[in-house]
Formats: sequence, C-alpha cells, structure tokens
Amino acid sequence: MNCPPRSCDLTPLDYFLWGYVKSLVYADKPQTLDHLEDNIRRVIADIRPQMLEKVIENWTSRLDYIRASRGSPMPGIIFKM
Repeated sequence: MNCPPRSCDLTPLDYFLWGYVKSLVYADKPQTLDHLEDNIRRVIADIRPQMLEKVIENWTSRLDYIRASRGSPMPGIIFKM
C-alpha cells in the first residue's frame, strides 16, 4: 500500500528509514539474494542510536508544528531535513 507523500499517517520509518536503508543496501548493486541479505543486516546493524534520536526529534517537532497550527497546511520547508 502506497501512502501519499504527506500523509498524516507517515512515521519516521516511512519518510526516512526505509529510503536511507534502501540507498545503502543497493549502493554496491548486490547480485545475489545472499549479498542483498548481508547488506540489509549490515546497514541495519550500523544504524547508530544517535541517528534514530535525531530522526525522532525531527518527527516530534513536526508533530508540535501540526498541533500549534491546528492542522493547517504545512509549508514545504518543514519536510526538508
């Protein structure tokens, strides 16, 4: 199921983690399933807690903005990281 790019149901997994992991997993163009699986495991293992903390901070600041604006449209800049 594809969500709209600015769906209110998006989470940090949707707007950051999956794209980040995919870009690193496919960086060396894995040719076998084993290579792909190894890349996935390596990339996930290399994610540092500090990175996840920053992602959550950014996400919660977006939620705060939505609450403060009472759900009115958000300027495009809020989506840039």
